[in-house]
Amino acid sequence: MRTQSDDDHPWRNRIRSALPVIGWLPRYQRSWLRPDMVAGLTLAAYAVPVSVAYASLAGLPPQAGLYCYLVGGLAYASFGTSRQLAIGPTSAISILIGSALSTLAAGDALRQTHLAAAVALLAGFIGILAWTLRLGNIANFVSETVLSGFKVGAGLVIASTQLPKLFGIRGGGSNFFTRIIEVFWHLGETNLATLGVGLGALALLVLGERLLPRRPIALFVVALSIVVMSFSSLSGRGVKTVGAIPQGFPHFAWPVVQWSEVDNLLGVALACFLLSYVESISVARTFSLKHSYPISPDQELLALGISNFAAGVGQGYPLAGGMSQSAVNEKGGAQTPMALVVASAGIGVVLLFLTGLMHNLPEPVLAAVVLIAVGGLIRPRELQHLYRVSRMEFRVAMVAAVGVLAFGILKGVLLAAIFSILLLLKRASFPRIAVLGRLPGTDGFADSSRYPESEAIPRVLVLRVEAGLFYFNAENVKNAVLERMRRPGGIELVVIDLSTSANIDLAGVRMLRHLDEQVTQAGASLALAEVHGDVRDLLHAEGLETRIPGIAQRTRIAALIEQRKRGCSPLLKMLRDS
Repeated sequence: MRTQSDDDHPWRNRIRSALPVIGWLPRYQRSWLRPDMVAGLTLAAYAVPVSVAYASLAGLPPQAGLYCYLVGGLAYASFGTSRQLAIGPTSAISILIGSALSTLAAGDALRQTHLAAAVALLAGFIGILAWTLRLGNIANFVSETVLSGFKVGAGLVIASTQLPKLFGIRGGGSNFFTRIIEVFWHLGETNLATLGVGLGALALLVLGERLLPRRPIALFVVALSIVVMSFSSLSGRGVKTVGAIPQGFPHFAWPVVQWSEVDNLLGVALACFLLSYVESISVARTFSLKHSYPISPDQELLALGISNFAAGVGQGYPLAGGMSQSAVNEKGGAQTPMALVVASAGIGVVLLFLTGLMHNLPEPVLAAVVLIAVGGLIRPRELQHLYRVSRMEFRVAMVAAVGVLAFGILKGVLLAAIFSILLLLKRASFPRIAVLGRLPGTDGFADSSRYPESEAIPRVLVLRVEAGLFYFNAENVKNAVLERMRRPGGIELVVIDLSTSANIDLAGVRMLRHLDEQVTQAGASLALAEVHGDVRDLLHAEGLETRIPGIAQRTRIAALIEQRKRGCSPLLKMLRDS
């Protein structure tokens, strides 16, 4: 009796490969423990102030960011494939959550907490579903060019939300421009004590990064600010503080939301997960190339899905593998995901024993931490490089940046993605058609614009279509070929080189039929060279093999021209031979 092998159960194999939690642990070497411990503690020191700052950016209580690091790191360490990627809240997702949920929450802090957790749960489900469908390449739909513009726009948007906290004034506005106008409008209300604390924190953070790189400067600045606030009268001068942070671990439970609200949250969750995956896989690939080890894009979907799911039931909000925290982890010496386990343990210690110390943490210091953290998003040199190398890519990046500034992060990214797709369609609709000439002393043909020494053949036009032939470009290709036939001297033979046209659809086939008819009416003949097998099969199925020479076999350009020189057209010779 035949027994079913594992090959008969691909789903069983996939689930089995994903289930071994902490698959790197059996291969763990004792020499990795010390650098992982140092990296984990360094990451925790960085994460404490940054996560509190990002939580405020999302309109959530400060502990929400700590909960994200606590549960997200453990979940990713169990299922992820990157050794240095650090999972936690990021600036982009924080501001997306804050802007998207503020209207739905209507100023209710508890309601916004539940809505944010529900978005994390939905993002987790999306990730797990994407893993089951093997959609690891979805990140390719948001190009690095779009991300370049998005980062600039997001950095400026985030900075605009922190300026009111830095100046101690009232904020407002629905986008970057209106927020900046509000800041200038209320500059006269600046609280000098708040501004002094914020500028002092900024100065210490900048100096610390330059003089003491790879050190938890943000943690030192936060600790110093708490001491200063505790033993001074700054709170009486209007300097706002974070307030009480609940002690202990999060209460794991489903967020309280109505089913009618899920439809409104689903779009936000999809946007969060897409941003999370694009950023995470980009960072993971960066470190995998640097340290020469493989990562699995599909497995990363599962790891991010489970991490977001854990954040949702742990009173957190959507998270991602950000560049800043991952760079801290990698620079700290992380060898394996054990560093994330150590970081989560450090966050746990803070939640159990040190939350009382953070009661007097000033809000302008958190604003300074966020401003320094997002400073790395604004990279003018990257845009200058795009402008110098490709104006089209630069325009895509600028659409993303301006779209984020004017319409928000979600709409800005979608606008830039649609714009880049439209530009690609425009480019594909008008493919480059190269005029080929014979290289002296050979039977080879090359692009005349790139090889000026190539020779034109009298009364012969040789063209190469540098794209597939599809419904959206077929008519443009036909018109371009007919236009080039109108050159002085007359044309008797048109040879189209299809060596770079590996794909064709029925519209492309019918275009070739109509082109053959129009070329014949003009007193010339059409031939095809270097036709790929799949293209040849479709042309044969449409009956063009008996009409246009060069289809029956992969004929070279020189052979078609040689047949003409012998005194008969390739078409007549083909008909005679048949």
